Amino acid sequence: MRITNKIMQKNNLSNINTNKIYQDRLSTQMSTQKKVNRPSDDPVVAIRALRLRSSVTEITQYYSKNIADADSWLTVTEQALKNLAEVVTSLKTEATKGSNGDLEAKDREVILEQMKALANEIYSTGDADYAGRYVFGGYRTNTSLRFPSDTKRHYEITEQLDKSIIDEVTHIVTHKTGADGKPTDDILDWNDSNFDSDEMDFNDTEIDAVSCHRIRLAYNGCLDVGADGKPANPSITFLHRNDDGTYDQPPVEWSVENGVIQTVHSYEDPYSMAAKDPDAVIYVPETGEILLGANRYEELAKTKDDPTTSGDEGEIRVTYQKDEWEDGDLRPEHYFYCKSTEFDKDGNLDSSTELEYNPTYLEGNPERQAIEYDVGFNQTIRINSTADQCFKHGVGREVDDLVAAMQEVLDIEAVKNKIEKALEGTADDEVEKKTRLQNQLDAVNKAWTLSKNKCQRMFEGAITEFQNYLDQANLAITNNGTLSKKLELIDSRMQNQKTTFETLKSENEDVVIEEVAVQLTSAELTYEAALMATGKVMQTSLLNFI
Repeated sequence: MRITNKIMQKNNLSNINTNKIYQDRLSTQMSTQKKVNRPSDDPVVAIRALRLRSSVTEITQYYSKNIADADSWLTVTEQALKNLAEVVTSLKTEATKGSNGDLEAKDREVILEQMKALANEIYSTGDADYAGRYVFGGYRTNTSLRFPSDTKRHYEITEQLDKSIIDEVTHIVTHKTGADGKPTDDILDWNDSNFDSDEMDFNDTEIDAVSCHRIRLAYNGCLDVGADGKPANPSITFLHRNDDGTYDQPPVEWSVENGVIQTVHSYEDPYSMAAKDPDAVIYVPETGEILLGANRYEELAKTKDDPTTSGDEGEIRVTYQKDEWEDGDLRPEHYFYCKSTEFDKDGNLDSSTELEYNPTYLEGNPERQAIEYDVGFNQTIRINSTADQCFKHGVGREVDDLVAAMQEVLDIEAVKNKIEKALEGTADDEVEKKTRLQNQLDAVNKAWTLSKNKCQRMFEGAITEFQNYLDQANLAITNNGTLSKKLELIDSRMQNQKTTFETLKSENEDVVIEEVAVQLTSAELTYEAALMATGKVMQTSLLNFI
């Protein structure tokens, strides 16, 4: 093949261009510090780079955002639970003090004030929030645990209980009983102006302590008559267990419609009525109690779950209604199956506003509303605790009972002091007045003794109850701490993975700047040499040899 000068010129120019392209690629690598700048440079490296970049981005989301967010949520939850544990511990301490039967009036007043103050703090931390989201509301992160102010809204609530919720309550009878069985005159109504009347003609035989069983609902101040004027008495449904272990179907229902449940207000002494009537089922709307006669209690005490079945045969459902909610009351939608309805401007229920909450609870599926974060590849972690695990109604209701019992002792003691003072100021020759006052004093002394004994027993029992609530709070704290520890381990692992993937990404994409610098210098020298060689070739042609 004949090689002409033209061919040599073209080949030299082509080689110079190739060298320049190579030099440009090295120069681009120097400026970008990347091996490839377009997929065509190296398809294998480009594909691997896309995969590694995706992994690094995902890990960065987990490590820098999700894990940090989850950790903050758990920290807020832990602090709220610790505050709850501190309040319950203080309540237990006050219960221990109150169990002393030899307390003086001033000591009881101090304990009473402490209990009232602590009662206001029990659920205050339940409204803890993180970045505007309430941490104990489950999926309802935009709904506070408590009503933020006095609210009027109709709720129909169904509590799912068992026989363990039934306790025994003692009531001190300080009144006379009329011909209709209703209370008439009360020793606590004693004052300087009426002590000499027939109503205050008391003696100690009229003072007594009665006991009955009760179901204490989650709320007091419940309805006895609804907005439609119809009775709003609760209904109780349960499976009747026969002696052979079988169950009657359908469930037994007690309600006002079938005449089993009757509404009796607290001022009518429902406790004495339940104690005297073994078949009584009495609803006390003011205190949120359902009192049971002996036979009715025995009937409910027979309920028992059959472990071989999927349902809960020992469940006792109580449905009742409530309209008026005070500032700080717990919202029922966080705890129970319920329906809520708003009132219109005329005070009537607006059916178009009815909302139903937690319907699956009635299907035997009280699902926990777990909020989970993605914190790793195919890995999630739960970060929330729900209100029904820690902020339970029983704590506040227990405090209500203790405050009422302590207040009763103080009220009776105040009357006792008044009668003693009046008796001291009575002349010896006022025999009739002195006798009447002494009878009254004997009656109130008996009531005082019975009330102190009742109060002492209640405070002794409350020590155990508060310890149970404290154990539940500590368990919630432990579970939260376990999640935090697990998250800490995940955080450490994700940090290592992030470092590993970033290293792989760098090794795949990034150039070794020293090597590229050497190669670029070499390419520049080669390019300059090529220019010189081409220049010499271009200076001669065939004519130079003719």
